[in-house]
Amino acid sequence: MMMMTGLQDLQLSQNCFIPLLSKLIGECKYLQNNPPQLIPAEDRAGKHVLSVLRPLSLEEGGPLRINHVAYVQGRGNIIVEYPGTESGRIVSFVGSHLDVVTANPEDWDFDPFTLSVKDDKLQGRGTTDCLGHVALVTDLMRQLGETKPVLKHTVVAVFIANEENSSVLGVGIDALVKDGLLDKLRTGPLFWIDTADKQPCIGTAGMIVWKLRATGKLFHSGLPHKAINALELCMDGLKEIQDRFYRDFPAHPEEARYGFATPSTMKPTQWSYPGGGVNQIPGECTISGDVRVTPFYDVKDVAKKIEEYVDDINSHIEMLESRGPVSKYVLPDEGIRGRIFIEFDEIMTSGVACNLDSPGFHALCKATEAVVGSVKPYSLTGSLPLIRELQDEGFDVQIVGYGLMATYHAKNEYCLLSDFKQGFKVLTNIIMLLEG
Repeated sequence: MMMMTGLQDLQLSQNCFIPLLSKLIGECKYLQNNPPQLIPAEDRAGKHVLSVLRPLSLEEGGPLRINHVAYVQGRGNIIVEYPGTESGRIVSFVGSHLDVVTANPEDWDFDPFTLSVKDDKLQGRGTTDCLGHVALVTDLMRQLGETKPVLKHTVVAVFIANEENSSVLGVGIDALVKDGLLDKLRTGPLFWIDTADKQPCIGTAGMIVWKLRATGKLFHSGLPHKAINALELCMDGLKEIQDRFYRDFPAHPEEARYGFATPSTMKPTQWSYPGGGVNQIPGECTISGDVRVTPFYDVKDVAKKIEEYVDDINSHIEMLESRGPVSKYVLPDEGIRGRIFIEFDEIMTSGVACNLDSPGFHALCKATEAVVGSVKPYSLTGSLPLIRELQDEGFDVQIVGYGLMATYHAKNEYCLLSDFKQGFKVLTNIIMLLEG
């Protein structure tokens, strides 16, 4: 068996990584996650991971303990363990997922469901998010199984199903945690391998999806004094809600420490109304959008406050600032009052602030600086919904990835082979640093 220091000689095997990634991308058409239309069959990707690692399993005389766990037929998770010599010492690489977001081949400049290689560029759906990471972590576990370094830490890899959708539960990592299959990972840092740009991601935002509906009175546009314009009411109501939101949830002092580019925000992103002629003042409309909440505020508190804003505005709708001398939201002679209604999606995600005092965070930073040449932790108000749940369950989660943020969920997705080669060295360096 090689000594732990032999880890420094390991490097990503291009001859193993690219063929495996090619097989994974080749399954992408069946890995798209957008229910109910598209339900991924993650085992189509998992079988390629297992074909690499099973020859090194305990059953085949190797050191790897492999557990394929499926809660839904064809949608399995894979847990792989390389055993260490000291009980309770664990380092885990989790989050590399076997599903992908959708891709329309007609919108792409190349086939999204076939890996194409152009010098350093690896092109196809899932190269950045997240099948490139699946191939990366698979090659790490393969090389540990083949070279058998003597480690104090047990190294665990967890490949998960159903990361790209949060409306369907009981399929992926939430079920693994519920069943206690990841309990042992609490004793060491858990590295979530599913972001981009090779730097530690130390903060993400929570998200609340909302719909604000306004009702007024439909009427002829030549008689605006007899109408309650739902379009204007929805706009003015939203502006008042936003003003109160930014007063109650201003930039938090911790946001600067974590390097968030923006504070918590609430903004509209969609608009709809039942339709009608241009000479009709509409009596109903809906504005939809989201709230992005930095991890230093509780999303449930934010939602409760927004509901309070709406109730107060409705109670004093005649006081709401309107537009022009005949734009108003109450018709006293007819006993009609305009109203606004707020509703939220059932699932609200919470943000993440990684533990900056964790040995795992320090190891990640040192390894990144040693391999990449610099370390620049960052935060963003995108959401990684599964990670906060892990934190709340007592896991020390650190976040990093080696795809490209510019191509995340985008058409013409690609990654760079050189970035994944560096990523492999970062992961081996992390293990060495934690070994001490």
